[in-house]
Amino acid sequence: MEIKEVVLRHLKMKLKFDFTTSFGTFREKEFILLEAKDEQGRSGWGESVAFMSPWYNEETLKTNWHLLEDFLIPEVLRTNIEHPDEINKMFSAIRKNNMAKSTIEGAIWDLYSQRTGQSLASALGGTKKQIEVGISIGIQEKVEDLLKIIEQAVNDGYKRIKVKIKPGWDIEVLREIRKHFPTIPLMADANSAYRLNDIHRLKALDEFHLTMVEQPLASDDIIDHATLQRQIETPVCLDESIHSCEDARKAIELGSCKVINIKIGRVGGLTEAKRIHDLCADKGIPVWCGGMLEAGIGRTHNVALTTLTNFTMPGDTAASSRYWVKDIIKPEVTVENGLITVPDRPGIGYDIDIEAVNEYTFFEKSYR
Repeated sequence: MEIKEVVLRHLKMKLKFDFTTSFGTFREKEFILLEAKDEQGRSGWGESVAFMSPWYNEETLKTNWHLLEDFLIPEVLRTNIEHPDEINKMFSAIRKNNMAKSTIEGAIWDLYSQRTGQSLASALGGTKKQIEVGISIGIQEKVEDLLKIIEQAVNDGYKRIKVKIKPGWDIEVLREIRKHFPTIPLMADANSAYRLNDIHRLKALDEFHLTMVEQPLASDDIIDHATLQRQIETPVCLDESIHSCEDARKAIELGSCKVINIKIGRVGGLTEAKRIHDLCADKGIPVWCGGMLEAGIGRTHNVALTTLTNFTMPGDTAASSRYWVKDIIKPEVTVENGLITVPDRPGIGYDIDIEAVNEYTFFEKSYR
């Protein structure tokens, strides 16, 4: 496979609502959309999940653009690629910058699955025809507002509710949720808002029978998480701490977690995400697919990845209409009773809504 042209587009899409976590509030999403064109005229699509500010990790939209333009795209344009797995090794000399790497690798996976006449899910080795999904709810101004959102999500059939927590918005909020929804699958995501000396508050989470608490401690930690997991019953799920299969191996051996959240962008692409999935399956650690407020392209990649067998917990891939007035794919990702039906067409299985892409794009550049 020869990549003849790569197009980078800077898009801005407004969210339907403010999305607040322990590290900031999002009212719109700016991101890079990448189109890779092969010698046969096909286009594969990838989406960067990096934010404008380095809140989640050190990467931003601007650093991703720089890495793609100056390092990753030139490497891809001069290399004949037989299989997308080669991208992981091709970029190994470039340290970190996983979200930038994932952006172009995702487009190559899309192209490869089109060229081989199979869905992206099948190309990855996925077998599920439908996947279970949950919903992620940001911090609200009032608990009453949160309860209304949860009630709507439960009525819509979502299989799991995730709520964001931070010191001062945790124990009392979760207690109120459990009072109204005593049996729903419920998890809490801290986005590294706590430290080990907050262990008394984290132990209190055991009262609520959560499916997990996600990344309670520092974003680069696996040592203190192991200490914490030994002292609480609630399963610890690692997110920001896991950037590679090697990170996952060490965390599992240390006992730092009982669950791992796999985000394609965070780990550098679908190939590394598969490796982490396979390791966790071998070690008996369940995984699920986290979300980064993706638009349609990133959302379709999450759907495909979740068809692998060890994704046994509902992920964050809610319907497109949950976040966007109009998404950039046709049809949009829809959820019925907490389930997404996996498309079986070659590639990502959705059409690109070029009119919407053009509407949201305010800068683009082509590389040959």
